[in-house]
Amino acid sequence: MQYRMANKSDVEALKTLALKAWSGFENELTPENWTRLKGNLQNIKTYEDLLAKGPGFVCVNNDDKIVGMSFLVPSGEATDLFDQNWCSIRFVSVDPDYNRMGIGKTLTQKCIDAARLNGEKTIALHTSEMMSAARHIYESLGFKILKEIEPRLGKRYWIYLLKI
Repeated sequence: MQYRMANKSDVEALKTLALKAWSGFENELTPENWTRLKGNLQNIKTYEDLLAKGPGFVCVNNDDKIVGMSFLVPSGEATDLFDQNWCSIRFVSVDPDYNRMGIGKTLTQKCIDAARLNGEKTIALHTSEMMSAARHIYESLGFKILKEIEPRLGKRYWIYLLKI
């Protein structure tokens, strides 16, 4: 496995990866909520916007296929979830065929390292009850729950923070 920065030419592969990685949640969501999530995953603008805001990282296999991704959004990009003084990690996703290989943790660490290099002080992310493996990774890297937020897609969600 190799890790590199994501770029605009990766957008279609990022979309394909997201659909495969997140399809495992289809049976945990109502049909309506799966349709909403799938619509976001299929929207090329989702990935273009993330790449325009900050660095993206990908893991590629020996065939140069993208099997993991993560994005760091710098501070100054306030949202309904994140304070403008926080940077945030978004869309950590791993191809299910490559689970349990440390890819998600490595991609998250790459975002943390980039945040440190950029002088960020706090990293935020949000995750849900259906993402227990991701929560385990975040907690093992030192992220702490700040608060529970309003449910999304019919699931419980939390905001996690890491002071760096």
